[in-house]
Amino acid sequence: MAKSKLRNLPDLSGLAVPGAVIQIKATPKAAQDRIVHEGVKVRISVTAAPENGKANQSVRTILAQCMGVAPSTLILKQGQTSRDKVFVYEP
Repeated sequence: MAKSKLRNLPDLSGLAVPGAVIQIKATPKAAQDRIVHEGVKVRISVTAAPENGKANQSVRTILAQCMGVAPSTLILKQGQTSRDKVFVYEP
């Protein structure tokens, strides 16, 4: 998997609180990777296809970059096969 080449990432470091629940609306197979923070929900578009967990991994990686944390600290609690996902930050 290639590294994301996103620029002008929103600063989501405020979400990096232990036990924080982060609601994501994911869009796989998008034309380009991008992230938009809309109030409580975060919209993430990834170019990866939703097969074998590739899109979920891309979403986790992009979210971690914006939060300034390691991707391994973001646990997917809900939405493995759905566009609506819930991640929990557990350092």
